[in-house]
Amino acid sequence: MRLLENKYVIVTGAASARGLGKSTAQLCAEHGATVAILDLDASTAEAAAAELGEGHIGLSCDVTNKKACEDAVATLMEKWGRVDVLVNNAGITQPLKIMDIAPENYDAVLDVNLRGTLYMSQAVIPGMRNQKSGSIVNLSSVSAQRGGGIFGGPHYSAAKAGILGLTKATARELAPDNVRVNAVCPGFIATDITAGKLTPEMNEQILAGIPMGRKGAASDVAGCVLFLASDLSAYCTGTEIDVNGGSLIH
Repeated sequence: MRLLENKYVIVTGAASARGLGKSTAQLCAEHGATVAILDLDASTAEAAAAELGEGHIGLSCDVTNKKACEDAVATLMEKWGRVDVLVNNAGITQPLKIMDIAPENYDAVLDVNLRGTLYMSQAVIPGMRNQKSGSIVNLSSVSAQRGGGIFGGPHYSAAKAGILGLTKATARELAPDNVRVNAVCPGFIATDITAGKLTPEMNEQILAGIPMGRKGAASDVAGCVLFLASDLSAYCTGTEIDVNGGSLIH
């Protein structure tokens, strides 16, 4: 059973080889979706889309630029006529302590994670409202729920917590138009962001706090995004799904 047959899906920040976005884009394509990969660099985005197979699209888009988001969605609407799913995956992190967060650090992390999620959502909402259907999936983090403690600094926790608030408020507002908005909160996942940046001691400490005893894989997160993107979750909106191997059981 292909869960996204004849659906049109946008995944932001999805060109990174071992990232959550790329894995999500691949799974959506396997389930019948036509996918647009948005990333900063056009050629990287195009190459990533080509890897998915025939008919998928790669576009350059800086999610912190409102006009860039609107232009990317306008291009896709012209080509596709509709957007069914938006996955707000684009994000950055910085492992800084509270007193080390400079204004430019705050701006960078809040802009990509939180402002980018807002701008991309604003770009697709009018079309979704018109067609009276749509699913927006936002990537938050266990860092938002437990106050950091894995990799990102407090400003990263703040940005990802902001995504949870934005998800719930947007879900409430769009529910009458049958547009659903949900969040996924990954725990410690093995991706390019964390690759090579953790000492063996840090690794050991993190794994000790995960009841399932292993790091998550990008595919673990992609599966939950697929669920929220598809009609299997037709009555879910304003929710957050934890994908953390049990590290937040409380």
